[in-house]
Amino acid sequence: MKVAHLVTSFIEDGGPGDELVDLAAASDSTGVEPVVVVLGSSGDRWEVTRLRGLGVPVVELGLAPWDPRAVRRTAQVLREHGVELVHTHRRHADVVGGLATRLGRGPALPLVSTLYKIENLPTNPAERLRRTATILMRRRMAARTVAISHLQRERYRRFSGTDRGLVIVPNGLADPGLLSADERARVRRTRGVADDGILAVCAAPMRRGQGQDLLLDAVAAVPPSIPLTVVLLGDGPLRPWLVSRVEADEVLASRVHFEPRPPHDPAREVIGAADMFLHTTRSAALPSELIRALALGVPAVASHVGGIPEIVTRGTGLLVPLDADPIADAVVRLASDPTLRARLAKGARGHFLANFEARGWAMRLRGVYDEVLARVPAEPVSRPVGSGPATLPPTFFDTPR
Repeated sequence: MKVAHLVTSFIEDGGPGDELVDLAAASDSTGVEPVVVVLGSSGDRWEVTRLRGLGVPVVELGLAPWDPRAVRRTAQVLREHGVELVHTHRRHADVVGGLATRLGRGPALPLVSTLYKIENLPTNPAERLRRTATILMRRRMAARTVAISHLQRERYRRFSGTDRGLVIVPNGLADPGLLSADERARVRRTRGVADDGILAVCAAPMRRGQGQDLLLDAVAAVPPSIPLTVVLLGDGPLRPWLVSRVEADEVLASRVHFEPRPPHDPAREVIGAADMFLHTTRSAALPSELIRALALGVPAVASHVGGIPEIVTRGTGLLVPLDADPIADAVVRLASDPTLRARLAKGARGHFLANFEARGWAMRLRGVYDEVLARVPAEPVSRPVGSGPATLPPTFFDTPR
């Protein structure tokens, strides 16, 4: 089965990138032959190089957004590569792909579209019109619309008025493997973490809405009796502000360290050596940083927003409200209970292998493709389908302890 993945670019925030490379690498076991069509810029070309190294054809059109030539040129590429099904990623690719699959003399190619954002109420008439047009286009042209989390599915169903053709297939990641005891000890030692110390890592992008301000408030509130070291990985427009805040606070300066994270670096060693992973974002569909922590067997303290409760469950970490004091309480509880950490670490690894490992993701998508090609009717469903809980679990602070 030859499937074309249509993307606007590899530099879009929140769009497909590293995950698409992992999906392509796992496709051999599913009988799917991927082709990737990039409408615009491929960015730093890391994804293109990796995909071609896997033997995946990558066609770069190099067009500006909404270039009228995109539809015809995309249709030509689909014909040249003998594509049987098109899988689009993000709004621009949805529109171009939907039109390109219908351009030609033969029957239209089937289309599958993946959602990447949690839909919110539009804030102005233009945005309302844009969202309505996109929903109508998907309902008319897409045989299946893939939500990557249950909350995203429910929100989209509410806005579109139907769940016909709407399925849940969470994105996955290639298994990075657990660190050995020697690797873990070396990483912790190089960061000055004592044998009885606690290493916490945050890898969220340093930009608005990612919650590092809450995280720093919480870290400052953790009692000095907890030997806590916090590593903030990566970069972003808020990094200078975060650095200045840490430097101005004696408690934070003694606990918080900043480390660069090159693009596409999974930070396997530092995350895998941590005692806990911190993720206090204010919104998210299905953050890959948290999935990577699961894969490395690291329990999480994470905000109860978006699709995060489908990653962080009672068996894999602690969910917290968007408030510094409860976040600090959860950090203290996890830091003070090695038995709990070990149990949650084991649960995190198991949850990843069962629900988010790339080969399973590829097989679930293959099932969607098979249904579409077999023209199985897109019937409404009475409850969410796919992996993950049908109802979101309560936070740690909502349950008796």
